Amino acid sequence: MDKGTLIEFRLHGERRLAVADRPEGKKNWIFVDEKGQSHSLKPQRIEYEIAKGYEVEEIPAFLDSLQPYLDPANLEVAWELLIEDGEGVTPKDLAQLLYSEDTPTVCYAAYMLLADDKIYFKRKADLYEPRPSNQVEEIKHQIAVQEQKQRDREEFLERLKQAIAGETVEWPDSDRPRLESLEKFVLQPELTHRLAKEILETLDRSQTPDAAFKLLVELGRWSVHENLFLRRSAYPVQFSQPILEVVRERLISGHLISPADRGDDNRLDLTHLKVYTIDDESTEEIDDGLSVEAIDGDKYKLWIHIADPTRLVSLGDVLDMEARRRSTSLYLPTGTIPMFPKELATGPMSLVQGQQCAALSFAVVLDEEGAPQTYSIHASWIKPTYRLTYDDADEMLELGIEAEPEITHLAEAAMLRQQWRKSCGAIDIRMPESSIKVKGEDEIAIELLDDSQSRQLVAEMMILAGEVAGRYAKDYGLPLPFRGQPQPELPPEEELLQLPAGPVRFCALRRCMPRSEMGINPSRHAGLGLDIYTQVTSPIRRYTDLLAHFQLKAHLRGDELPLTGEELQAIMFSVTASAYEATQVERQTNRYWGLEYLRRNTEEVWQALVLRWLREDEGLCLILLEDLGLELPHRVSRSVALGDRFEVQVSSADPRLDTIRFRELIASES
Repeated sequence: MDKGTLIEFRLHGERRLAVADRPEGKKNWIFVDEKGQSHSLKPQRIEYEIAKGYEVEEIPAFLDSLQPYLDPANLEVAWELLIEDGEGVTPKDLAQLLYSEDTPTVCYAAYMLLADDKIYFKRKADLYEPRPSNQVEEIKHQIAVQEQKQRDREEFLERLKQAIAGETVEWPDSDRPRLESLEKFVLQPELTHRLAKEILETLDRSQTPDAAFKLLVELGRWSVHENLFLRRSAYPVQFSQPILEVVRERLISGHLISPADRGDDNRLDLTHLKVYTIDDESTEEIDDGLSVEAIDGDKYKLWIHIADPTRLVSLGDVLDMEARRRSTSLYLPTGTIPMFPKELATGPMSLVQGQQCAALSFAVVLDEEGAPQTYSIHASWIKPTYRLTYDDADEMLELGIEAEPEITHLAEAAMLRQQWRKSCGAIDIRMPESSIKVKGEDEIAIELLDDSQSRQLVAEMMILAGEVAGRYAKDYGLPLPFRGQPQPELPPEEELLQLPAGPVRFCALRRCMPRSEMGINPSRHAGLGLDIYTQVTSPIRRYTDLLAHFQLKAHLRGDELPLTGEELQAIMFSVTASAYEATQVERQTNRYWGLEYLRRNTEEVWQALVLRWLREDEGLCLILLEDLGLELPHRVSRSVALGDRFEVQVSSADPRLDTIRFRELIASES
């Protein structure tokens, strides 16, 4: 190394030029860069020796002289000339090839092109060899992909800022992975979410699920009350376009009837019977109706008509498989998500007033005690006469309208059935229930449901249909989705009687009740007091009921059963798991809106009833807000007993965090 030699070295990865000043020790030299800074360098740190006889002051001018030779396009030209021979070149060779000269300036410019190149040449010792054509094309493709990704990212961030500023933004498909990454961060915070965190970091926001949620609300992707329980579940909110197309085609063409049901002439004509459908006013899927037919003497035959969707759906077709995937209709405060597309569920599948409708009708004559004496099941035609609400039916019962004796007969039969089931060991638990309805997220209404005579009437008739279906299946050895409930271990009678009658006692009983079970073999249902029971009354909105209909209808036609016991068991296993998840979504969503209602009504005073202790030593109990039918935890501030009542106000509530705190009112505040 001579004094005045111009070299290139790297400092923290950055290219620097420096001039040799003096030796240091045995191997090192002191070099001075263009900024006047000294560097002690070993020979290994010198990237390229340019030329001798330079002063530090000449470095800026030397750098300026390089510019005309640093066009990367020249490198592609050289590669095209060299690729055929495949021979390597030195910077000096490249300078001669491109510029026909080998001055220090041109040679160093050639070196810079080669050293910075990632596409055309690769270094091998002191030579730079041209890459094969296929390798060059692949590298170019990868670079183009990366550049496009960078452009997409920059454009996405620009759209993001516009949306945050309140501007209307059209999100292209390329933005979907980024937006979905934010959603997944909220829904599955336990996983790693690199992309979502990068977005939040770029916006200078905290990298938390809560920050991602707020951003999605700002972007208009989610509402401030987005149902995260539903989003976390596997339940599909919308029907796919292909499913809707199938429905539309069938409705337009009229080809709705399933192949197994082409023999409609064999249906029992019951259109002469007066048929009552009794539901909540908001119910759109009308799947049950009731009739009374006078027979010998003063006896009556009860008819329970159930909608017959299997007339329009075949086992294994696209509509059936979609219903199986959903397992149940989802009833949320914000609206219903049906198991079948709404056009079918509320149209040709429902029992519509004044129209001839296909049904599966259960006929039963009760004995004097209320047990089924005779029964039969028929595929039928009916024509619903009255579309009643529970209030309508209660009013008719209260007035005792002479022109409508059937409704009175139904109520009497329901009461007889209730007494008979109680004598068979039925466990009657009547906790307050409420209905929460949300309109446009601005209006929340909570209605306490009356345990009215009409509701008990309908409930008893549905239980009766389930018992008849179970008995019929047992008579003929049909595998159905039977439902049972193990016998609970109830507290001793004297212990129960020490508890206040009503919700407190019912709550104690409810805690003892085991979960119901489903299988293909009959088993006792302890809660209902029945030795055999299956659910058949909601085939439009509960898939296991639909399975029962497929089996019963095939047997009534004399056809081979569509499902063996093993096949039925396998389907039930997957469906019951999905149905349980849907039930959890319903409960969680109702709780969310219940807490939101209370959060919005902090000035209201609520009557609270102590239902049971959660942790008595800590004063933590479960209270019932009697005006709303809501059960919530509360830590009491004084000594109370089960069944005590006091007034509370909400001091804080956060439905997203599922927390609520109450303040007990003293007598003067009340």
